[in-house]
Amino acid sequence: MRSANRRSAIHLGFLSLTIAVTAGAVFAQDTVPSVVVTEAAERDITPQFSYVGRIEPFERVELRARVEGFLEQRNFREGSEIAEGDVLFVIEKAPYEVVVRQREADLVGANATLENASANFERQQTLVERGTVSEATLDESRAALGTSRAQVLQAEAALESAKLDLSYTEVTSPVEGRISRARYSVGNLVGPNSEPLATVTKVDPIYVEINVSEKDLVEARRQGIDLEDPPVAPSLVLSDGSDYPHSGEFDYLDPEVSQSTDTVTARAVFPNPERLLLPGQFVTVIVKQKDPVSAIMVPQSAVQRDQVGYFVLVVDRADKVEQRRVEVGNQVGTDWVVSNGVTVGERIITQGLQKVRPEMVVNPVLGGES
Repeated sequence: MRSANRRSAIHLGFLSLTIAVTAGAVFAQDTVPSVVVTEAAERDITPQFSYVGRIEPFERVELRARVEGFLEQRNFREGSEIAEGDVLFVIEKAPYEVVVRQREADLVGANATLENASANFERQQTLVERGTVSEATLDESRAALGTSRAQVLQAEAALESAKLDLSYTEVTSPVEGRISRARYSVGNLVGPNSEPLATVTKVDPIYVEINVSEKDLVEARRQGIDLEDPPVAPSLVLSDGSDYPHSGEFDYLDPEVSQSTDTVTARAVFPNPERLLLPGQFVTVIVKQKDPVSAIMVPQSAVQRDQVGYFVLVVDRADKVEQRRVEVGNQVGTDWVVSNGVTVGERIITQGLQKVRPEMVVNPVLGGES
């Protein structure tokens, strides 16, 4: 009986020892926190910036009367598309046609006078050679010939001026585009001092202007801004949130910084065949680099900030936590560009940050694993 009791005691001792060892192991395992990590990866990215842009017409021309007269015709529908060279207004022609005929008559008379003066000069030359008339008479004939030639030139210039005024009675469009409302009706008296008859706006292609901060342009100027082959390309987002189907190109950069806004005006040109863009309209301009660049990316949730700056928590090969100071760049989606501080493949803690500290050993679980 005593032997049986001794064996029971030994058995209970071993059992207690086993339970204690097992509990200690479990307790030790529980003290190592699990964290979710992701590997820093290098990806091709396209840095982009967003600006508010304003649509401006490619060309805007005010149609003005260059001669005075009553409007006889208006040959367009207001707001319609017109072609280059279309005759849009006609000012009464009759007074200017009369002037043209008068100038033609003046030219005929001047040519007749010149012909007579030329013949007289030739006769005087012959008589001088014969000794019949004096050199003074020949000089007078020569002067009369020169005067007649000048009168012909004056008559020709007057005729050209009259024809030019007659041509101005037809007001044509120097560009294709869309015409505005007419400011004058048929029958109104118009002239060079009148308000513009109408305005023609060319909207295909069309301009988009943005104001770029001086800070954004510093690096671009260091690298050299080449408008013949700009390194960035603009795209548009319309007011309804849809993407504009055509890409554009920058073609102008203001040479001066605005003192009131500390910005520089940049202009891009876009095709506008569907007339979706109208002057005065606001759009969102997305400026992207044409050629993508490689950068190390980490999730935004992994990046923390204190009084010193930005940092991430890295798990080294011994599963120990290390605080790493980083320099962050642009945000791309839910990730951040890290220009300095981590290398490709390093394990960055993204979840469980609140329960770890530097030098602590952790149980890293790669994001996506169970």
